Amino acid sequence: MSRSRKTISVLALGVLVVVVLAGLATAAESIGVIDPQKVLFQHPKFEQAQKQIKAVVEKKQAEAKAAMDKTTDNNEKQKIFETKRQEAAREEQKLMEPLFKDIDLAIRTVAKAKKITIVLDKGQVFFGGIDLTEDVILELKKKNS
Repeated sequence: MSRSRKTISVLALGVLVVVVLAGLATAAESIGVIDPQKVLFQHPKFEQAQKQIKAVVEKKQAEAKAAMDKTTDNNEKQKIFETKRQEAAREEQKLMEPLFKDIDLAIRTVAKAKKITIVLDKGQVFFGGIDLTEDVILELKKKNS
């Protein structure tokens, strides 16, 4: 057997072993699914965060209006509007970040307890998976009570 044929045979065998091992690893995976929107809406601090976000947006809109009323330049008005919109978005992100961290921790806690190795968005899964949504909501309520 030529040297190049031996190399190709060894590479092919290596690829086959990797594919088989990957298949075995995949077979051992447990997949969970959650409805992230439902989890977020059921977070104990969600309503409070939404009220704060609404207040920030209203404040930024008032600031934008006041600043825009002082100029007649449409380009300047657009810049003011965009700046205030970005400020509001940053504030919203700051207010929501703790909720997202809580949700992430709750998902990890539930998945670990149920020996789930992969958790996917329920809306992206056509079939299968263990629904962890209610368990994650309970975990959130337990941690944030």
